[in-house]
Amino acid sequence: MNAAEARLRIEELRRELERHRALYYREARPEISDTEYDALERELAELEQAFPDGSTEDSPSRVVGDDRTEGFETRRHRAPMQSLDNTYSESELRAFGQRLAKLFGDVPLSYVVEPKIDGVAVSVTYEQGRFVRAVTRGNGIEGDDVTANVRLIPTLPERLAGDDHPDVVEIRGEIYMTLQEFRRLNTARQEAGLEVFRNPRNLAAGTVKLLDTAEASRRRLDVVLYGMGFCSSPIVAAQSGIHDKIREWGLPTVEKFWRVEGIDAVWTAIGELDRMRGGFAYATDGAVVKLDDLAQQREAGSTAKAPRWAIAYKFAAERAETVLRRVTIQVGRTGVLTPVAELDPVQLAGTTVSRATLHNHDEMRRKDIREGDTVLVEKAGEIIPAVVSVNLALRPGESVPYVFPTACPECATSVVQSPGEVAWRCPNPDCPAQVRRRIEHFASKACMDIEGLGEAMVDALVSKGWLRSIADVYRLRREDLLTLGKSVERSTDNLLAAISASRTAELWRFVHGLGIPGIGSTSAKDLARHFRSLAALAGAGEAELLAIPGFGEKTAMAVRAFFNEPANQILIERLVDLGVAPTVPEASAGGGSEAFVGRTFVLTGTLQRFTRDEATARIEAAGGRVSGSVSKKTSFVVAGSDAGSKLDKAQKLGVRVLTEEEFLALWPESPQSS
Repeated sequence: MNAAEARLRIEELRRELERHRALYYREARPEISDTEYDALERELAELEQAFPDGSTEDSPSRVVGDDRTEGFETRRHRAPMQSLDNTYSESELRAFGQRLAKLFGDVPLSYVVEPKIDGVAVSVTYEQGRFVRAVTRGNGIEGDDVTANVRLIPTLPERLAGDDHPDVVEIRGEIYMTLQEFRRLNTARQEAGLEVFRNPRNLAAGTVKLLDTAEASRRRLDVVLYGMGFCSSPIVAAQSGIHDKIREWGLPTVEKFWRVEGIDAVWTAIGELDRMRGGFAYATDGAVVKLDDLAQQREAGSTAKAPRWAIAYKFAAERAETVLRRVTIQVGRTGVLTPVAELDPVQLAGTTVSRATLHNHDEMRRKDIREGDTVLVEKAGEIIPAVVSVNLALRPGESVPYVFPTACPECATSVVQSPGEVAWRCPNPDCPAQVRRRIEHFASKACMDIEGLGEAMVDALVSKGWLRSIADVYRLRREDLLTLGKSVERSTDNLLAAISASRTAELWRFVHGLGIPGIGSTSAKDLARHFRSLAALAGAGEAELLAIPGFGEKTAMAVRAFFNEPANQILIERLVDLGVAPTVPEASAGGGSEAFVGRTFVLTGTLQRFTRDEATARIEAAGGRVSGSVSKKTSFVVAGSDAGSKLDKAQKLGVRVLTEEEFLALWPESPQSS
């Protein structure tokens, strides 16, 4: 490779790594495994070293991932929250031990070996023994304040046990979702005809960043704590002592760790962990090795990215080779074409795998995946199986590159690709696959909650031609449904009762069910709260939509375009003619005053009289709206104790700031007495 080729590859790798970091940290939907990502980083670092150009200071190989997202208040860590360097081999682990042995000479070194939980890094702060804050790693210097959702974790106490604790302490750990809870949620989504979550880590990351705490409360998160950040007064001298102290305070911590002497014993402990981790309630993807002595940790120091006294040994993801017989294309609700590998069945992570995701057209082209190839399939933890690579040595001689379809496999319409998008789409709204997915979405628990109208039933009804749009749901006849099979009378009656009940579902559920691009449950609630009738929403202009807090030009245009579309206007008319009359709950008797109706509130800091969830519920019941971010459209910022960056932004923008007492005074009668 010459210098010009190297520079092109360096720039390509930087762009690719930046995209994958955003997918992993900000969007919680990675497209490649950790092993693949680390291999790209290693390739970049080697090229930068071999072909220096003076511009590598901020390259992805030297940058800590950043999980900060819009809508959350940022908080600065009192002590930096670093990442860890990774290793995948025994030789690299021993090289880590040799570097420390060289640094400390003949001093014997003790290590702690801990399970590496595959979750979301978090720092929880206790002041005077009371839980006050939870912050994600962010960029290592500051992260997102996720206190509201972390408070929902039942194993995390509000107060530390005993009285032997510092005035202020940051305790580091990992938020995760148990495999049992992950399976429960995916089973419910399958029954509702929704796309399943890919793995527990992504689901935990998405849940902790939900602005809707009510939705977060329906998904059980857990946390494990294992380290100290800032501590106002020294309390222990060793990492193993931190574990003891965490247990003493009544906090959840790792169920097993090893304190060992020397790197040989570290390797033995890692083997023991690998053998027993299958019995853990959570997904683990490796072991974390740390110097036990905190004084030695300080002496070893850190790089800009990671400590020199710790390393993560990553277990090899379970993989297996098999033959990819053919590629099938799935068409989603919005018309996106997703390639799926149909495989010769193979045992992987305790299950038989016969299908694996190929992600998208670009990934297939990058890996040059073809039908008939022998491929390496990976299933790390509970992740949906994915094709990692191709064994080119076993490629058949007659092999030809896979040609991605230019027409929809369901309806033969020419597919299109929007500028800046990776996905190819079928633009035909009457495509049978899209019809099925739209009806499944409309009937799902997250929308109209029509029990009994799941994926299998929708597929059967669409195949018979009884459902061509969501309006046809309300035309289903009992005598037709009874012909679907034996002993279906009870299920038919239950389905028809659920359909009938959905006619008066809350307006936000109906709006969400329509599948307007960019409108999820939270935005649907905002629209329903603002317009309070379907007719008012359907006739709203773009300017009125832009007046809704949190609605930008793109969202407003998408809503307006949906209701301007003649086909959608006809659909809504049909639904109304069939008796669909969405309802809007009345504001509670104690609310509805001018101080709340149509106003947007932002909560920051710690409130003394009620929790953030309680305050949110009262504001919404009184006709107001709670937002996660401050803007010029914010009506009030309610500032409790220890308010942070949201308070600063409100003061800069001139938004009125209320103390908790002033907030309470907005009610005609104090909420405390209600």
